[in-house]
Amino acid sequence: MDTIGITMGCPVGIGPEIILKFYLDFPRPAGSRFVVLGDIGVLRATAELLGLTVAMVPWQPGAEAPAGTVPVLELSHLAADRLQWGQPGLDTGRAMARYIEEAVRLIRQGTLAGMVTCPITKTALNRAGYRFPGHTEMLARLTGSDDFWMMMAGRSLKVVLATIHEPLARVPALLTRERVAACIRATADSLRRDFAIPQPRIAVAGLNPHAGEDGMFGDEEALVITPAVNDCAASAAVSGPWPPDTVFHRAASGHCDAVVAMYHDQGLIPFKLLHFSDGVNVTLGLPIVRTSVDHGTAYDIAGRGVADPSSLAEACRMAALITANRKQVCEL
Repeated sequence: MDTIGITMGCPVGIGPEIILKFYLDFPRPAGSRFVVLGDIGVLRATAELLGLTVAMVPWQPGAEAPAGTVPVLELSHLAADRLQWGQPGLDTGRAMARYIEEAVRLIRQGTLAGMVTCPITKTALNRAGYRFPGHTEMLARLTGSDDFWMMMAGRSLKVVLATIHEPLARVPALLTRERVAACIRATADSLRRDFAIPQPRIAVAGLNPHAGEDGMFGDEEALVITPAVNDCAASAAVSGPWPPDTVFHRAASGHCDAVVAMYHDQGLIPFKLLHFSDGVNVTLGLPIVRTSVDHGTAYDIAGRGVADPSSLAEACRMAALITANRKQVCEL
């Protein structure tokens, strides 16, 4: 049975709450067990505050946890009575970074089969000395990965971003023929290997309104995107560039398996419209399995008992699915 780690995320965000609710309210995917990398004191304080009856036990790699318990690898010992919901600091920043680092280490040594990440705050991460714009970039550094991509995956729509956390003004210069082609290939590889789609269909969005309208609204489609699509045509069923205002509807209607979007908000706005509660962030291009919730720390509702664990439950289901599919590919 595969063991998958769940990193607790920011201790003063909604991570602790959604973890407890996941264990209480959702069945674990068959063939996988989950352990939490975090702070058992914070989890117990959260359970007490919210009136949740959850049995938590300390866990060490290789150990078996009693049935019906939440196994926790204790990586921080924060003073829970001194923490304030929605108020991250240096200590919480260091703690959430350690959860991530240890998860990667345990995966690389074979103890864990993959990881599911709860949300962090980039500000506290940077304050703790980790100069990354987000989870994805930190994981890429920890695993020595140069080509990595963000996929947002739901049951009706999957979107992969050609650029991730970049200012909008920089996007056109970052979009090269090689970069877009590499993103298309990574998308095709993930659909085959991670989602068991043998002949994936990929639609590529344009950058400009109406996909440039024959150069009237921009020439990135003609100079960059179309050549990249042509470069990949022999190895995948790829089409585009499509007008961005229609391509996501086509995908959600079943005409393709994934959309390659040119920048963050182009892809995430339609995705979150459809999958705000149950979407999953999947990092492509890493040598490890990593899924994540598709939302942030939600400091405005942290500690109030109203956080929705659906995205975490779906991220755990998808991590188990991808792990199983990759093992099957290796066995062929």
